[in-house]
Amino acid sequence: MEELIEIMKGIRPDVDFETATDLIDGEILDSFDIISIVSEVNDAFGVEINVDDLLPENFNSAEALYELIQKLQAE
Repeated sequence: MEELIEIMKGIRPDVDFETATDLIDGEILDSFDIISIVSEVNDAFGVEINVDDLLPENFNSAEALYELIQKLQAE
């Protein structure tokens, strides 16, 4: 989880990813942020986040994204 937080902070250092739960719904992250995060996460965690995974509930918090990563790693 710490590695994910660091990746996200590297892209948007102005956001408190440890507590935010409305990153998409609150329009904190934009599409460019999501593309950057997906690219970094795919490389760092050895997963492939695809179009079907690009749902607001998977990106509203770092915790939700981490759960998605774990699910993809288990597949």
